[in-house]
Amino acid sequence: MVRGDIVVVDYHKGNLQSVVRGIDAVGGSAYVSDDPRDIRSSAGVILPGVGSFEDALSYMRSTGQADAVVDAIKSGTPFLGICLGLQVLFERGTEHAEHSSFGGEWVPGLGVLPGSVTRLESTTLKVPHVGWDQAYLTELGGACPLLVDVPEGANFYFTHSYALSDDVPASVVTMRTHYTRSFASAVWRDNVFGVQFHPEKSSRTGLKILQNYVDIVRG
Repeated sequence: MVRGDIVVVDYHKGNLQSVVRGIDAVGGSAYVSDDPRDIRSSAGVILPGVGSFEDALSYMRSTGQADAVVDAIKSGTPFLGICLGLQVLFERGTEHAEHSSFGGEWVPGLGVLPGSVTRLESTTLKVPHVGWDQAYLTELGGACPLLVDVPEGANFYFTHSYALSDDVPASVVTMRTHYTRSFASAVWRDNVFGVQFHPEKSSRTGLKILQNYVDIVRG
């Protein structure tokens, strides 16, 4: 692979270099860019997980990144969404909706996959959900190329207050995690992959997921 094959989308929230280092560590070649042209032309697209649903969508729509991500997905480019990058794939979310420039009780997502993103609620468990937790494979997960050689009940590193809701169809869910409620912690449809946890912070098992993604990009 040459530099430029995998773009890590920069929507100007936080440090993205850990994702780049993770891809490089498994033999891939990634770089950071905020240019929609790079999103459309790269062989793989990773949307990392930094910031809030409303902030991310506002920035991505205003810069043309949102359209570029949808175009790349429609063209068949392998896409990996991490944490917030998973969430924005869906139709709508409640995070910061009350202050949203979009108006209403929902912030519209990219609409690539059906369903909603809502806050984790609990009177006994801490929210945000931060730290190591298990992810359990579904039947679909057993066939998912992103999860090849990932063990059942593997531990991954999470940091989030919002998660996929119950209206996300089982037909796209590859892993589930149980914290305040059971939520989809990984999804897959065609060339679209998403994980709620951070593989770049999840030790050897996380690196295996990144390795699988590089293999998917290489075809």
